[in-house]
Amino acid sequence: MNLKQLLHHFTKELIEIYDEQEIISIFNIIVEHISGFNRSQLMLNGGAEVEEVKYNTYLQALDRLKTGEPPQYVIGDTIFYGLTFKVNPAVLIPRPETEELVDWIIERCNSASLKRGSLLDIGTGSGCIAISLKKNLGPDFKVSAIDVSEGALATATENALLNNAQVNFIHADILSYSSNEKYDLIVSNPPYITMEEQKEMHHNVLENEPHLALFVSDEKPLIFYEAIAEFALSNLNSNGLLCFEINEYLGEETMQMLIDKSFINIELRKDMQGKDRMIICSHPN
Repeated sequence: MNLKQLLHHFTKELIEIYDEQEIISIFNIIVEHISGFNRSQLMLNGGAEVEEVKYNTYLQALDRLKTGEPPQYVIGDTIFYGLTFKVNPAVLIPRPETEELVDWIIERCNSASLKRGSLLDIGTGSGCIAISLKKNLGPDFKVSAIDVSEGALATATENALLNNAQVNFIHADILSYSSNEKYDLIVSNPPYITMEEQKEMHHNVLENEPHLALFVSDEKPLIFYEAIAEFALSNLNSNGLLCFEINEYLGEETMQMLIDKSFINIELRKDMQGKDRMIICSHPN
């Protein structure tokens, strides 16, 4: 069987789960992982016969995909902000909108000529935010990261080693964590999806990605934002920045919470899809 025929087989087997364009994208990811062909090379090598050993590997991957398991978990890694990150069911798969938050933070630091300082990432998961910022803000930035999940911290530690990034990982629950450490930047992409919104989500996310990192109650959707904002009031340096990825439906509520806690220079930004997605604000001094 050649790669073109294999794509046809993948399409037939996965069409009840994904649309055809999604299947092509997933197939491209799997081919690059197993055969080493990028999209351009795949077009040139589509008629090449697949070796038996690799063919069996493709079928094993297809069996996992048919259960709804995300392709990133099947191959074991993903790309975020130009870096490779190991991912597994202990951590969320990094999203493009989170890359936009990282980009905004780097932009703000560069515009302020902030070349040294300390940063805390709360709810680090795979470590994608902390590690990407460490790699891009430079060696004089001290970066720490918190997560309540030991499994997530193990994956984040592996990713820091993989990307040669020095990050101090802390096992803690931000809802009860206290520290005397001061930071110039606090960033978080905490759980923010309400149980009501859960009904709209793709089943492969619900069945595979960690609920601990995704969901909050309908009654207290800002529980983590409020806890992190309180922590930031005590632990941000003067003029320090608090940076959030947010629930697209709760932009105004999140901003009002920050206003009520006296944060200043509050800026809400939309993502590339036009959704309210991130906030940066300053410590009230």
